[in-house]
Amino acid sequence: MAVLDDIRALLGQPGFHWSDPAPWARLEQEFGVSFPADFREVTDAYGPVLISGKLYLDHPGHAIRNLGEEIRESISFWREEDSAQLLPGRAGSAPGELLPVATGTTAETVFLQIPVDRAAPWSVAVQELDSGEFVPYEMTFANWLLAFLRGEDVMVGSSFPDRPFYESLS
Repeated sequence: MAVLDDIRALLGQPGFHWSDPAPWARLEQEFGVSFPADFREVTDAYGPVLISGKLYLDHPGHAIRNLGEEIRESISFWREEDSAQLLPGRAGSAPGELLPVATGTTAETVFLQIPVDRAAPWSVAVQELDSGEFVPYEMTFANWLLAFLRGEDVMVGSSFPDRPFYESLS
């Protein structure tokens, strides 16, 4: 994937290198959705990680920073009455819903928008809890992450004083 090569060039070589598909199979069966290949590839390469001190990305096979647990907790939070009204749609894993997959250190949630039509591309959206702003991005997760690493305005604090970096959380 060319975008992953660009991510590696900015972020450095990944340190996780997960290759067991079993955690993904369990997660996808539980939520009834097949995660986009680019999201799985980035997560398998780097996950669980804190990127540039601003973005948490978990992995379904990790005991402590487990993506499945984070998704369940986040869906529950975003379905509560006070939180749900901040989203333009329902948090969840059904077609058309917003699947929370990552968090920011300053109260952001990164969602994957599940397409209604299985053939349609997935997209990304960010809910900035402090401002209440919900911003959709018509791009894949890998393209969104690349924009984040380049310091483009795709999340609060996505500009970096120096080169992007990551800290392994495993």
